[in-house]
Amino acid sequence: MYRHFFKRLFDFLVALVALPFVLLVIVCVAPLIYLTDRGPVFYNAKRAGRNGRPFKMFKLRSMYVNSPDLRNADGSTFNSNNDPRVTPIGRFLRKTSVDEIPQLLNVLIGDMSFVGPRPILTSIRVEEYDDVLKKRSRVRPGITGYAQAYYRNSISQQEKFKLDCYYVDHLSFLLDLRILFRTFVSVVREDNVFVENKQS
Repeated sequence: MYRHFFKRLFDFLVALVALPFVLLVIVCVAPLIYLTDRGPVFYNAKRAGRNGRPFKMFKLRSMYVNSPDLRNADGSTFNSNNDPRVTPIGRFLRKTSVDEIPQLLNVLIGDMSFVGPRPILTSIRVEEYDDVLKKRSRVRPGITGYAQAYYRNSISQQEKFKLDCYYVDHLSFLLDLRILFRTFVSVVREDNVFVENKQS
């Protein structure tokens, strides 16, 4: 019952209550992002949602305009404390995960959940999904997830995908609460924000 009804109800109600806070953060941070290089405030990334359905994921922009898309050997996003593509305000946004806050808008409209597998790129067609990608796509992608809460950027993308499958198999209200609490702890302690030498 939780998986099919109450999870979405919980997401919607909490996102609705948090909406004024989201708007306040955007209003406060937007001028700092814009004044860095006169670029757009938001980075709207095209991602694959539930059952592979594409959607636009909202984030506050943390990189300079026209920065190259660097990837680790496993296809995951390259992260480094000394990444020259990241703006000064962007470093703060990433360390505190403030850049992810606009995704509450995605939760509100139903593209995402507070907890679930992180959304993947749309470059992989649904017809090409293997069993792992098929399983993790059965639920809405999340702002945070099992892998992000406990490991953040310290493990490979394939390891994250395996943990996503574990989450799908064991999805429950208590597990979601555990993940949300652990995410809060990880953000406050800045655990595994940047992991060097993952790129080949």
